[in-house]
Amino acid sequence: MNELSIFIDESGDFGEYDHRSPYYIIAMVFHNQTEDIQSAITKLNTELSFLGLNNICIHTGPIIRKEEIYFYMSIAERRRIFNKMIAFIRQVNIRYKCFYIEKKHISDAVEAAGKLSKQISQFIHGHYEDFLSFDDVKIYYDNGQIEVSKILSSVFNALLPNPVFRKVMPVEYKLFQAADFLCTMTLVWLKLQNGQFSKSELDFFGNVRDLKKNYLKPLSKKEWI
Repeated sequence: MNELSIFIDESGDFGEYDHRSPYYIIAMVFHNQTEDIQSAITKLNTELSFLGLNNICIHTGPIIRKEEIYFYMSIAERRRIFNKMIAFIRQVNIRYKCFYIEKKHISDAVEAAGKLSKQISQFIHGHYEDFLSFDDVKIYYDNGQIEVSKILSSVFNALLPNPVFRKVMPVEYKLFQAADFLCTMTLVWLKLQNGQFSKSELDFFGNVRDLKKNYLKPLSKKEWI
């Protein structure tokens, strides 16, 4: 069987505009299951275990902001985890696409869902033959937000013959964690473009030049245009 797996994560919420959360982003990571990535996953898990981080779910936003389990870690420790994740993404044969809206231009949740659905639909139409070349298309999402679940169900069921939906536990799938990483980095890029870069982001990345050279540019090569 020729199978395409799509791992999906989101950033933001469908509530009213807040300058602290100005965007809503849906990230998709695409993996052709004929491409074996198990050795890369094993390598990443081994490297994380050397840091004393067994069975960790890498959550990129909190790494940058020094939150959750990363609160007591130094910036060097957090960067080490971050760099291992980006090295994994660069190593494996995957592609990604992020869809986003700026909430200050959106009147309500209905309009937000409509605009995101349209973006995703246009993307699928643009690569329709690619999607149809697979026997199975499986969509992996953690059902974190009901609005996203509804968007995914309506769009994929409308456009593809027999999509299969799977609820994931983020800790179990490194490619779901990769979707989280790419979602966060898209948010970083949007904030950088619009002069909204935070102090915690500047502290973590050091400077804009290094951010672009070491992270944003390499990741752009994985984007499915």
